[in-house]
Amino acid sequence: MEKSCSLLVHFDKGTPAIANEIKESLEGNDVDAKIDAMKKAIMLLLNGETLPQLFITIVRYVLPSEDHTVQKLLLLYLEIIDKTDQKGRVLPEMILICQNLRNNLQHPNEYIRGVTLRFLCRLNEAEIVEPLIPSVLQNLEHRHPYIRRNAILAVMSIYKLPNGEQLLVDAPEMIEKILSTEQDQSAKRNAFLMLFTCAQERAVNYLLTNVDRVSEWGELLQMIVLELIRKVCRTNRGEKGRYIKIIISLLNAPSTAVVYECAGTLVSLSYAPTAIRAAANTYCQLLLSQSDNNVKLIVLDRLTELKSSHREVVADMFMDVLRALSSPNLDIRRKTLDIVLDLVAHKSINEVVLTLKKEVVKTQNGELEKNGEYRQMLIQAIHSCAIKFPEVASTVVHLLMDFLGDSNVASAVDVVIFVQEIIETNPKLRVSIITRLLDTFYQIRASRVCSCALWIIGEYCLSLSEVESGIATIKQCLGELPFFSVSEEESNDSSKKFPQLNSMTVSSKRPAILADGTYATQSAASETVFSHPTVVQGSLASGNLRSLLLSGDFFLGAVVACTLTKLVLRLEEVQPSKVEVNKTSSQALLIVVSMLQLGHSPVLPHPIDSDSYDRIVLCIRLLCNTGDEIRKIWLKSCRQSFVDMLSEKQLRETEEIKAKSLISHAQPDDLIDFYHLKSRKGMSQLELEDEVQDDLKRATGEFVKDGDDANKLNRIIQLTGFSDPVYAEAYVTVHHYDIVLDVTVINRTKETLQNLCLELATMGDLKLVERPQNYTLAPESSKQIKANIKVSSTETGVIFGNIVYETSNVHERTVVVLNDIHIDIMDYISPAVCSDGAFRTMWAEFEWENKVAVNTIIQDEKEFLDHIMKSTNMKCLTAPSALDGECGFLAANLYAKSLFGEDALVNVSIEKQTDGKLSGYIRIRSKTQGIALSLGDKITLKQKGGS
Repeated sequence: MEKSCSLLVHFDKGTPAIANEIKESLEGNDVDAKIDAMKKAIMLLLNGETLPQLFITIVRYVLPSEDHTVQKLLLLYLEIIDKTDQKGRVLPEMILICQNLRNNLQHPNEYIRGVTLRFLCRLNEAEIVEPLIPSVLQNLEHRHPYIRRNAILAVMSIYKLPNGEQLLVDAPEMIEKILSTEQDQSAKRNAFLMLFTCAQERAVNYLLTNVDRVSEWGELLQMIVLELIRKVCRTNRGEKGRYIKIIISLLNAPSTAVVYECAGTLVSLSYAPTAIRAAANTYCQLLLSQSDNNVKLIVLDRLTELKSSHREVVADMFMDVLRALSSPNLDIRRKTLDIVLDLVAHKSINEVVLTLKKEVVKTQNGELEKNGEYRQMLIQAIHSCAIKFPEVASTVVHLLMDFLGDSNVASAVDVVIFVQEIIETNPKLRVSIITRLLDTFYQIRASRVCSCALWIIGEYCLSLSEVESGIATIKQCLGELPFFSVSEEESNDSSKKFPQLNSMTVSSKRPAILADGTYATQSAASETVFSHPTVVQGSLASGNLRSLLLSGDFFLGAVVACTLTKLVLRLEEVQPSKVEVNKTSSQALLIVVSMLQLGHSPVLPHPIDSDSYDRIVLCIRLLCNTGDEIRKIWLKSCRQSFVDMLSEKQLRETEEIKAKSLISHAQPDDLIDFYHLKSRKGMSQLELEDEVQDDLKRATGEFVKDGDDANKLNRIIQLTGFSDPVYAEAYVTVHHYDIVLDVTVINRTKETLQNLCLELATMGDLKLVERPQNYTLAPESSKQIKANIKVSSTETGVIFGNIVYETSNVHERTVVVLNDIHIDIMDYISPAVCSDGAFRTMWAEFEWENKVAVNTIIQDEKEFLDHIMKSTNMKCLTAPSALDGECGFLAANLYAKSLFGEDALVNVSIEKQTDGKLSGYIRIRSKTQGIALSLGDKITLKQKGGS
């Protein structure tokens, strides 16, 4: 059985002869040698050694020592040695210790008295403590506060012993008198703690008697007062009106710890808008005044919790919360933006967007190394605001378009996706966005950003001038044709003979990349890298598209071909002159064919891929011969698909908001108190508000029971058999990081069970919090035993153990082995939502993957997907429209988040075979091994279609 101790240090036991060396050192006169010997003895005892031969030596040679360090080590030694025999009786040699402890309690040195009093707090043997009580009580009146405060703690620990109330009958009354006269703040705190723990009514009376002086008390005492208020109000909520005033007065305390606890206590006790507003204001002040990042993160978590239940109150303080963006920490900024974006409304959107724009401008100075990530967060926040409130889009879209060429690719991608949505949802901004996009297109350096920008140009250039400008911009960014010279192709044979020349030729077709990641201009590159005399030089303006194509990015080449095709098709509709249309069409055809030739040329290390080749060939065919149906598909259907996608996304977000705001209503026959009909005599305005809010919460069903009775029955686990002499079953409650086992033990025999103990052990990332206690169980009676277990990760854990007891007839202990309790990973996983981009980023970063082969009797793809979602408690990120149809294939992404902040990613890819069975794989990725393995085991167990 684990023992409590105040020292736990790893120690190598060494040789058995070390005990003799310790004994010799203790018998000597050298104080330093005694100190080292005592330390070794303590460490050996902590590592399981008994060392019974040392006790008498220590009594003879260590007890008389006057050295403070030796005395401190002596008390540690006495704390960890066994002071009772196997039957629980105090060992007779402990009498030798009592006299020494009594002498120490009367010692002229304050330190010796103080540490001895602290040692008494850890003694559980009443036989040793009882003769020391008179000396302890004398120290309550000592002149030094260090001794008085430890004497009060000693009295409290003695009073809490099993028969402590008989040993110190008048202890609460005595401590109450001391509390009224004590001047030392620490001693007052300990005295109030003793009353709070052992005589709560006296503590409450003292508090209510000194209500007006609470604000003058010390920080430590004020913290105990708040703990007392929480305990009293949890027991009897009707009493909270008497204590709210005390909490409000403590909100102005100089200690930030007290202020924080006050705000938390207010939120837990009151629903009144005045109280909630005071708490929220306190959190905002702490957020701005504290420099510690951990404190800021904790306060932001409290504000998030407050926002979920008192949204209207917190919404008024959004500007105070926004000031936390001044912190350089990205986690603080992210949480701040999450809170503000959830609170933003029509009346506050302009101020929020203005602040975000200022922050975006600040990120351009480049002083901080994580400016790129912060800018990406700000862009996503502005994007969210513009989607919710389209009227602000015009004020931000042009500012953000300056970042299309951002060196941080993620930020640039977010900007171009934002522009893509805004240009569709805000038709009035189309002309200005297209004009600005064409002006800044040459600055874009990322392939993905170029692809999205080209799609926008192809879909939203509608007028004649816009179409011509779009084609001109693309031609300018592609540079002069051809992309490689004929002479170079002819000189391939000679280049093979000169490898160094060949390598220079290949490198001449690639863009020059500088140390900062940007591309060099064509003229500079020609001087430093390109040296082949037959290379076709590009102009100074040409750059991004040509450089990316020459690097072998033919997916972008296919996008360029599609964009040019769309622009030519639209030009046929808006350009009356057929000559101009034919001229432009032939130029576009030349560009597309040149890209195709480049893809098959030997100047690039890798040829064009088959998918890009097929798309480019399709564009060539369309430019040569176009039908009305094809024109309709290219000019209308593509854009309509994008509109449908946006509509579905908006619908999904609306459904999520509705799901969050869905409130379970209370039963119609639940009692409602009408505060208008109540007597208001003696009630403060805050109490009246609280009554109103209580009624509103009850009427709208916010006071809902924690769980359904049916769900509770499902959580009961049978631990022993019906034929065992002791029957046990456990009700498992999982709450965040805690697991509570409420075990019911029934004695089914006709005998009294003595020293009955529930011994538990854990496997996995589970840890027992409390030591097991012994109980006595009468015949055919039952006992409720609670066990608390801490959880540190989502790895599946197992709790196992046994029940041990004794009977009067049989002297040996009887052991009943319990069934194992498996802690389900589903208790820690909840469905969550993330963007497709975030999912792909995490999928690429996470290193742990578990691949599970599909093995199921289910024959319908969607039914199997629904079964996996239900079994794993995950959310499907793939849009329902993407899962429509009967094609025999299905691919979907699932996402969930654990209580510990871990992300769980799942990709389901299945195919229907000719015999009707499903085949494929389910791939799980996570940052930690535990969640990947646990989810894989769960899916393997559940995928066949079982319960």
